[in-house]
Amino acid sequence: MKKLIIIIFIFSLIFSTALIKNSTKKIEDEIFAVKESLKNYENELGDTRLEFEYLSSTEKLLQYQSQFFEKDLNQRNINKIKTITKKLNNLSIDNSNIFKTNEKK
Repeated sequence: MKKLIIIIFIFSLIFSTALIKNSTKKIEDEIFAVKESLKNYENELGDTRLEFEYLSSTEKLLQYQSQFFEKDLNQRNINKIKTITKKLNNLSIDNSNIFKTNEKK
């Protein structure tokens, strides 16, 4: 009787160890997947931050204009910009509404 209790105890320990090990492995796999997706987001954030801070800054754009496009770029009045829209095979040209807001008063 004593041997049977010891054998049952040993098998229950082995079974519980296997369950714990299996669940731990699943959790580790999930952690790995999350870390990999975070690396992708960190790379994308770095690229976006580089574009925003370095490439889109007004100082850099003015520097690039003078460096690469000395006489090619002309200043335009924002009110003279038009938009072209296509509706049912018809083209219409309207004034641009880039800076207009739809405020209800």
